[in-house]
Amino acid sequence: MPALPRSLVAVLPRCLQLAQQPLPAGLLPLRMNGLTLGHLHPMRRAVLSEVWPELRTGDGGLDWDAGALDIEARSARIEAVALALRARGAITGWRGERYVCERPVDDPCAARGDPLFRLERAAFRFFGLMSRAVHVNGFLPGARLVCGRRAMSKATDPGRLDNLAAGGLTADEDLVACARRELMEEAGVPMALSAAVQSRGALRSTRMEAEGLHDEVLHVFSLALPAGFLPLNRDGEVSEFLTLDLETLAQRLAGGEFSHDAAAVCAFGLQHAQALTDLRA
Repeated sequence: MPALPRSLVAVLPRCLQLAQQPLPAGLLPLRMNGLTLGHLHPMRRAVLSEVWPELRTGDGGLDWDAGALDIEARSARIEAVALALRARGAITGWRGERYVCERPVDDPCAARGDPLFRLERAAFRFFGLMSRAVHVNGFLPGARLVCGRRAMSKATDPGRLDNLAAGGLTADEDLVACARRELMEEAGVPMALSAAVQSRGALRSTRMEAEGLHDEVLHVFSLALPAGFLPLNRDGEVSEFLTLDLETLAQRLAGGEFSHDAAAVCAFGLQHAQALTDLRA
């Protein structure tokens, strides 16, 4: 059973730290019916006032009185706001895919909140809303990880190294189903093989980006790949795949070649209690 090399053990805490940054001071809480759902930069208050007249400023934050609107009506209203922001160039990279905004819970890595509304995924960072994503660490025999390089056409982190497969959890999608879908689309993993994917827990990733606050729960999975497996990208989102031994992985992580989230997922997966079992694959 292989042990993690010292070089890798040394870099893992830094990978987690970069993905779990504290919220900057001065962000404005976005509240709906008294629930804090997101955080925005104060400079965005002006454009919001143009497209969202019922949004009120008070008690150091922004308040949306959604009254008795149901989930569909809330979704329609905030989607209309997001479309108006898109027309003004405040939201870019529109994907035509919806994420779910959940009712806040004490530990979103351990539990899911009730859905409050559905919204275009490109709008989540603008409003600083929490989203969810799946990431899969792929292990080949001999303690080697298969990693993809993000295509230069990707809206976020183009050209950076990533996990075997990763993607946002769309509205009403099951976590395992999402993981298996991403494995097929991004790495050509057959459904018969992805049936063995294993959940390894979750971590929360927070940091400021140009689009706004990135706040995402990363659901970490692992998959043992057979010797000789050759990944094949099907959706154009991966430019190449690399097979890295643990020493090389440590060098690439230390050199900042991975996206922050992918590096954190590598670190989290390798620190997990099942890590050595995964590495025996």
